[in-house]
Amino acid sequence: MSRRHHLSENDFMTRNDLNQLRQSLAHLSIDAVRHAYQTAYARCRMVNDRVPSARSIQELVQAWKQLWKSR
Repeated sequence: MSRRHHLSENDFMTRNDLNQLRQSLAHLSIDAVRHAYQTAYARCRMVNDRVPSARSIQELVQAWKQLWKSR
């Protein structure tokens, strides 16, 4: 049987955390947002079957959304 991973408060972002991240990304230059995206992307890479945390994926998605808005 597979083990269940117990989620703690630090494993994912709350709605308030996401709103704060969204606002901070909106105030950055496009180059800074690209850097944030590349950093988040590097944290989300699948290395040796390691699954990225939900928090890392949420950061990646928010940076991607900000880049998409600035097209």
